[in-house]
Amino acid sequence: MDVMRREIAICTRMLVDVDILEYSGHISARLPSGDAFLIQQGDDVRSNLDPSRLLVVGLDCEVVEGDGIPPSETPIHAEIYKARPDIRAVAHFHHDPTTMFSMVKGRPLVPVKNHASRWSDGVPVHSDASHISTISQGQELVHTLGESNAALLRGHGEVVVAESVMALFADIVHFVENAQALAHAGLLGVVEPLNTDDMEKFRSTFKREKHARKLWSYYSVTAANKGVISPEWLDE
Repeated sequence: MDVMRREIAICTRMLVDVDILEYSGHISARLPSGDAFLIQQGDDVRSNLDPSRLLVVGLDCEVVEGDGIPPSETPIHAEIYKARPDIRAVAHFHHDPTTMFSMVKGRPLVPVKNHASRWSDGVPVHSDASHISTISQGQELVHTLGESNAALLRGHGEVVVAESVMALFADIVHFVENAQALAHAGLLGVVEPLNTDDMEKFRSTFKREKHARKLWSYYSVTAANKGVISPEWLDE
């Protein structure tokens, strides 16, 4: 669990450093038992998140271990873990340049960069723009997410899911990169998204785990050099 705690703290601090996460939002990781997950305390500052302060929370959103109150939107994480046994890590964040694709009719968030092949089945938009703080609201979001690997919350933010914290970090970086590239490309003219053949060809040679570790190495070492995270966390 210690490794997982450090990964969540490192991931959170790195996302703050690259201006994706800020005063709100949270990263969680399912414990090996499958019936609980690690998540930060709601009031803890993301840029200063310490591994020791993470809470163990059950799928009923009740704190199992640790002193503190989890984020009010913890039902997002709990309900995804209940419905998706394939998912081991969940992120909820609010990145305005990405969220804007939930605000404009007829402008879906489509893949234009090769790593966005991760979302070849589309990025659904959840219609409820309110704070998702109840079990029923979490279940409604799960219904919107379906088998997809990300969803936009209308006028609110994003949810991204993955099989590990490292993979989740890479996905978040690429999810945001794709949204920004799509917005910029639209200023030049008619956008030509990647087609099915493009994405299948990319995935046929893509080494997902190796790539996730490459991004993690680059961003974590850079963060340590800047004092964003403790270099000791990378050696343990």
